Amino acid sequence: MIPYSRQLIEQDDIEAVNSVLRSDFLTQGPVVESFESALKSYCGARHAVLFSSGTAALHAAYFAAGVCGGDEVVTSPITFAATANAALYLGANPVFVDVEPDTGNMEVEHLRQAVTERTKAIVPVHFAGHPVDLEGVFAVARKSRAIVIEDACHALGAHYRASGSRFKRQGSGEKPGESGNSDPDTWTKIGGCAYSDMTVFSFHPVKQITTGEGGAVLTNRDDLCDRLRLFRTHGITKDPSKFRMTHDPCPEPQLCVGDWYYEMQELGFNYRISDIHAALGMSQLRKLDIFVARRREIAERYRVAYAENPFFETPPERSYARSAYHLYPIRLSRALVDRKREIFSGLKDSGLGVQVHYLPVYLQPYYLEMGYRRGLCPAAEQFYEREISIPLYPAMDDETVNTVINTLLGSLRI
Repeated sequence: MIPYSRQLIEQDDIEAVNSVLRSDFLTQGPVVESFESALKSYCGARHAVLFSSGTAALHAAYFAAGVCGGDEVVTSPITFAATANAALYLGANPVFVDVEPDTGNMEVEHLRQAVTERTKAIVPVHFAGHPVDLEGVFAVARKSRAIVIEDACHALGAHYRASGSRFKRQGSGEKPGESGNSDPDTWTKIGGCAYSDMTVFSFHPVKQITTGEGGAVLTNRDDLCDRLRLFRTHGITKDPSKFRMTHDPCPEPQLCVGDWYYEMQELGFNYRISDIHAALGMSQLRKLDIFVARRREIAERYRVAYAENPFFETPPERSYARSAYHLYPIRLSRALVDRKREIFSGLKDSGLGVQVHYLPVYLQPYYLEMGYRRGLCPAAEQFYEREISIPLYPAMDDETVNTVINTLLGSLRI
């Protein structure tokens, strides 16, 4: 079976993990900080904070943004459930915005209509690794004073090209173009937070790089970084400069008497990542550009081989986007939609481990019980009806790619 995606672990990755296993620290050691430093440097952000999973990273980002009961978090329904679930964890209400029919990404015009005075955060999802129209999203957020959190769990290694606009980001003294990103010929990496307050990544094994399980939040704002780190470690700080119970004079002298002292200031979680996971991530990050280049090479092979075929459409790539191709989502022709289950089963029987991404989140039973209803986002529902993700991952050799091409076309010609 050729899976739709899988990790690529090589000898250098194994040696990196082994080195931590032989060291003094398995967790809360120096490798986590080293990976954070390498990740923020790669993406061009000021801060990177690692977490135990992409879901934990989303939860932390929403907390850092101040999301709480009664707030609205506006996002896409074409995503993994965690994007919306993290809003529910904090008592907020997910608001789903319909998508572009070809990319599966949030449609900015629908976003404008969805934002209200209760909107606390806007969370665009870079579906399949293809960047959202970030400038359009940011323009909406600037008017509504909402926090922008990129769900880039599919998009590490993707690039975005600015149109030349120079918006000033809320809450900071920076502009997205200050590093040259306003030049129409300049591409910025997703994760640099040029048009957002935070960017969330996942390091699950099917993503561009893996730590086994893991995630990260990147930001250029010092205040958000502090809240992210606090939330990750039970809401506890050991930094004397941030203590709320001052030592001179201390209101509880018997408590504030030594270097052992720490404070729990928020109801946080144990969302730390271990040095073992971080070592694997560090090793994988060194090869990220190679991995993404191979993904793009395979995507181009598919695009050429499937050009003008009558059975399905291949994913587009907008002029402002350079996709990292976490997925390769084809969209069946409308004439074949009624045969999707048969086609999907036939491809599985032929050895292709295809998948579907995703049932719109609000159609999950939990959300239906909350009162969400079919028809909320028609384009998203049609996207789901047509979408099948075919195999694409860096370890695929040319023979495997050819097998996928021929098997898919052969199955659909029957």
